[in-house]
Amino acid sequence: MASLRLEAVTVRFGDRTALDAVDLDVAEHEIVCVLGPSGSGKSTLLRVVAGLRTPDAGRVLLAGRDQRGVAPHRRGVGLMFQDHQLFPTRDVGGNVAFGLRMHRMPRERAGERVAELLDLVGLPGAQRRAVTTLSGGEQQRVALARALAPRPGLLMLDEPLGQLDRSLRERLVVELRQLFRRLGTTVLAVTHDQGEAFALADRVVVMDRGRIAQTGSPVEVWRRPASEFVARFLGFTNIAAATVRGGTADTPWGPVPVPPGTPPGPCTLLVRPAGVRPAPAPDGGLPCTVTARTLRGGGSSEISLLLDPGRGPALEASCPLHTAPEPGTTVGVTFDAGEVVVLGRDGGDAGPPGDGTGGTR
Repeated sequence: MASLRLEAVTVRFGDRTALDAVDLDVAEHEIVCVLGPSGSGKSTLLRVVAGLRTPDAGRVLLAGRDQRGVAPHRRGVGLMFQDHQLFPTRDVGGNVAFGLRMHRMPRERAGERVAELLDLVGLPGAQRRAVTTLSGGEQQRVALARALAPRPGLLMLDEPLGQLDRSLRERLVVELRQLFRRLGTTVLAVTHDQGEAFALADRVVVMDRGRIAQTGSPVEVWRRPASEFVARFLGFTNIAAATVRGGTADTPWGPVPVPPGTPPGPCTLLVRPAGVRPAPAPDGGLPCTVTARTLRGGGSSEISLLLDPGRGPALEASCPLHTAPEPGTTVGVTFDAGEVVVLGRDGGDAGPPGDGTGGTR
């Protein structure tokens, strides 16, 4: 059963279309993250669902009920903003209990619910603390507890971790997913941070200029971007026009192997960095000069190499730290067909899958 359904939802701001006939379902207990650059329409979508913006066309249904004319506070949704929007004059308990008082919950029951939620979000016994003394992560937890307090049918998160430092974001996003799974919460979140979306979501929705460019599980979207836009937004740069002939494609880098069953003809090709294999120059392959190398973050032992092939666009490769060549070194590059993706043609569907191996980036 769909907890949320958008049917051809359109929103315009003057001559600009922020949402262009968007269709989207969110199932009960599902965590969906809407991902996209600034101006893609993701925050407008959230505001339409919350009732903070009336669509120019289309319908929003919550639990099967059309929300046309339903006030935001009567929709049964929780909303958590990037800046938390806590009440500085109320203590932690007062902030969490705000929605419960709006629903006229008896004081004793509200106190029990506040204590339960603060335990859930990792702030036991914090009811009397002033919110102005809390760290950014603690404020995020209080805002989450406040949004969860009335037991909303749908919880919506607007860039919930955007103001936190990277290490704290990475830790909290794992905690959030575990909490939502335990509570069975239905979640619609919007973010521009792909790592955050992929760690949190059951399903990712990538938006481009008011339209849905791709939807699928994090693994599906990562392994098979549907278009050049999606691939570049995810950070892939090894993209070039190509023509498939048999089991290879003619590219600016020379012949590149493609997955079995790839149809012949012109296309746009993506080679994931893990599929660019540098070896000592005498071993053959496409001669390239290493122009830069960068250690990946997050405790990874992988190195990102920037390669100048002398012909065609620069290439990015991924390799282990202990085998990474120094800048200025000449290497011979070969390509792995399992890391090659044929991107959508004419804005349509993606080409055939690879061999099932996922890229590291």
